[in-house]
This record gives sequence, structure tokens and C-alpha cells, in this order.
Amino acid sequence: MIMGSTSRVFATAALLAGGVLWDPAAASAQPPPASGQVLDQPAVPPAEIQRMFDAYALVQAQDQLKLADDKYPQFLAKFKALQDVRRRTQQERNRLLQDLRRLANDGGDEGQIKDRLKALQDLDARARGDVQKAYEGIDSVLDVRQQARFRLFEEQMERRKLELLMRARQANRQQKRNQ
Repeated sequence: MIMGSTSRVFATAALLAGGVLWDPAAASAQPPPASGQVLDQPAVPPAEIQRMFDAYALVQAQDQLKLADDKYPQFLAKFKALQDVRRRTQQERNRLLQDLRRLANDGGDEGQIKDRLKALQDLDARARGDVQKAYEGIDSVLDVRQQARFRLFEEQMERRKLELLMRARQANRQQKRNQ
């Protein structure tokens, strides 16, 4: 399969992101700081890590699903829509949970708590519908085998994301122990 210029751009971005995300040796390849010296590594915000992971997933999807170059732009738009729905839903869910935590811990009145619980239930119901519509959009671009591969691919990406988080936590613990 010959990659178009758009695919090459995404592939390059994914390789760069993938190299940073998946190679713990590369992250720790720098020599440790001299004693008393502060490690000068900027923190990468979680949103940026998520964007890099999403870019990696988009490029991996073309290969895993064996998408033809002419189908990739359609799939790309639909897959990004699914990612956006999930991201927006999670942000809203986090906001509602934060409100609930504040109300529960600070003695908020029951009416306010009930309102937030209802908003959370409404969000969950709306999110199910939005995700279903996004899947229907993706499925409209894929054949049945690709649909099956996509579901398996998503599970694989979720496992990789969890592995990445575990590695990052382990590296942080190790770094703290070495200080």
C-alpha cells in the first residue's frame, strides 16, 4: 500500500509520538543529574499525552484495519469524531463528579446533590447515544471484517494506554526513590 502525503504526515507524527510513548529506555537514556542538580524536564500535560496517543492510534488503525488510502480520510474523520465524543463526555463527567465531591464534602444541600446526580445520569444516557452514533459513522466506512478488527483494535489501544500509564507511574516512583 502506497501512503499518500496525509498518511505520511500522520505516520511521522505517530512514529515520533510512539517513540516517546512506548520506549521507556529512551525516556531514561539521559544520564542522571549530578547530586544536588535539579532534573530539568518539563512536565507533559495529560491532555498533550492524550493527543499524542490519539495520533498514534489513528495511524495504527490504518494498518490494523487494512484500510485503503482512499477510505482513510473518511475513516479518519469518523474516528476523530468518536474520540471527540469520548473526550467531551469525560471532561463533562469529571466536572460533574468534582461538583458532587464538593457538595458531598462541604455539606451541600440534598437538592443540589440530586441535581448533580440527575445531570450525571443524563450525561451517561446522552453519551451512550452519541457514542453509538459515532460507531455507526465508523461502521458506515468499514466492511464487516474491518468493523470486527476495529473493535479488537480499540481494546488493544486501551490496553496499551493502561500499560503506558503503569510505566509512567513506575518511572515516577523510581525517580522519587533515587532522589
